[in-house]
Amino acid sequence: MVTRTTFLLITCEHGGNRIPVGYQALFAGREALLNSHRGYDPGALDMARELAHHFRAPLVYATVSRLLVDLNRSIGHRALYSDATRRLSRAEHARILARHYVPYRNEVEALVAKAIAAGRRVVHIASHSFTPSLDGCVRNADIGLLYDPARRGERALCAHWRESLRSAIAPLRVRRNYPYQGRNDGLTLRLRRRHAASRYIGVELEINQKHLAGRHRFPSSIRRAVVDSLQAALIGTI
Repeated sequence: MVTRTTFLLITCEHGGNRIPVGYQALFAGREALLNSHRGYDPGALDMARELAHHFRAPLVYATVSRLLVDLNRSIGHRALYSDATRRLSRAEHARILARHYVPYRNEVEALVAKAIAAGRRVVHIASHSFTPSLDGCVRNADIGLLYDPARRGERALCAHWRESLRSAIAPLRVRRNYPYQGRNDGLTLRLRRRHAASRYIGVELEINQKHLAGRHRFPSSIRRAVVDSLQAALIGTI
């Protein structure tokens, strides 16, 4: 499992497609959009819960749709708001941030800061999923591990995790920094900027939504492989 000097944290920024009552009129007729990959990351929250349960790790998650506000984007980023909310007033944007964005970010940052202050090394796994194709391009990976190659701890953990995953669920394809770059804007980037590489390891787990067995869950074989391979990677590197 995880050593006493390591603090494992699981998060899920895009766990649902819920729109709070006060904003539902903005999404009238957009039900299909809300139920698509643009509304949330199907399967990601269930995977996050399984990781948290197995490792007895704290889990921070959100079920408000990224189309209201994207918790994995920095304030000022062009994708922080969707077309449905971008034209709201500054005052309304401020209310959305205060009610949904800031509490989530503060909770994650406080957990990380407290663990580091106690002398522990943080391993943060952010659970996500990705659409099988985007803008006509098929994504040729089953699982992606996003990290910053310049940070030795992240590089080592993902190298071990990839090899363990490939052994556990062959012939599924596991790629590093795909379908996105691990150094792109996001919560892990924010935390890297605040904490030294020796104290904070941030990895985004991305699973291809083509493997969803139902609307919200990946097959037990994939979920178990992810859990077991992460345990092996942690033993091998932390």
